[in-house]
Amino acid sequence: MIDSLSTRPSLLLRIRDAQDTLAWIEFAGIYGPLIYAFGRKHGLQDADAADLTQEVFQAVARAVGQFQYDADRGGFRRWLFTVTRNELNDALARAKRNPAGSGDTGVKQLLDQQPEPIADGALWEEEYQRRLWDWAAAKVRGEVQESTWQAFWQTAVEGKRAEDVARALQLSVGAVYIARSRVIARLRKWVEEREDA
Repeated sequence: MIDSLSTRPSLLLRIRDAQDTLAWIEFAGIYGPLIYAFGRKHGLQDADAADLTQEVFQAVARAVGQFQYDADRGGFRRWLFTVTRNELNDALARAKRNPAGSGDTGVKQLLDQQPEPIADGALWEEEYQRRLWDWAAAKVRGEVQESTWQAFWQTAVEGKRAEDVARALQLSVGAVYIARSRVIARLRKWVEEREDA
């Protein structure tokens, strides 16, 4: 049941224990794709973005015990962005200092075209929202019947008319609206439980 799941503050407390495998799996499921995608969007190759993700997780494991929520400084996600940005800047700086020894001037030109160190968190926040929605959608889809999910998806995401969806799914129009409403409520609940304070 959704109500029994840990909230963001309790997840942060739980990942302080390196032995809490379930907490780390949940943490990695939410934030791993976010960190990876952030690295890829800033020019890292697949393997380098995966390395970035691992480096950030290691940094979090080392520092999460000292993390204290401070409303003036921002929440955990802002802190995680700072850690990720710093690790990414370090990776980009290393790549510039140690270019691949292919002998190809094209490689050097590609390295020179890498973006400057990241200063803005807008991309981070946008990517976080996208990844959080993907994660919540996967959770909710596993909780509801496929017809309920399709009624939501086809009307809310694909923009189909409720009458057409009802006919295709052999439901009443009212059942389509109820299914859509229930899925949206569950999505909101998952997202709210995972949002930082």
